[in-house]
Amino acid sequence: MKLCRNFVIASILAGFALSSFVPAQEKKITREELPAAVEKTVSEQSRSGTIRGFSKEIDKGKTIYEVELRIDGHGKDISMDEHGNILEVEEEVALDSLPAAVKEGLGKAAGTGAIGKVESLTKNGKLVAFEAVVKNGTKRQEIQVGPDGKKLAHPE
Repeated sequence: MKLCRNFVIASILAGFALSSFVPAQEKKITREELPAAVEKTVSEQSRSGTIRGFSKEIDKGKTIYEVELRIDGHGKDISMDEHGNILEVEEEVALDSLPAAVKEGLGKAAGTGAIGKVESLTKNGKLVAFEAVVKNGTKRQEIQVGPDGKKLAHPE
């Protein structure tokens, strides 16, 4: 009886622990659902492009809005807080336009895989990484290197 009760209590505690690790979920939204400050930033940032969509997610208790743009034929995703402050920009870049050290670093990280889409990653106005999608057979993975082409200590 005591063993059964302890098992039930342990199961309940494990359930609570697991529920606190739920990853952020992105939800598609309409432009009309954007807060005024976010709408203002979106208007400024999308002048030379086409808006492809909006999303909203709550990550670690903070609401993040994202606009997906198409500018001059390439993708650009901008993440911002509810005040319209830009937190992160992911912008598609051509592999051949990258500095030699970055191309070399991505090549090393990709190994025998084929490098596909490459994006620059800017956080709080500072270029922090380049990331690329690598296809190896039927497997796809994302790799990152720093602006200097070196392996990052942790993913950005």
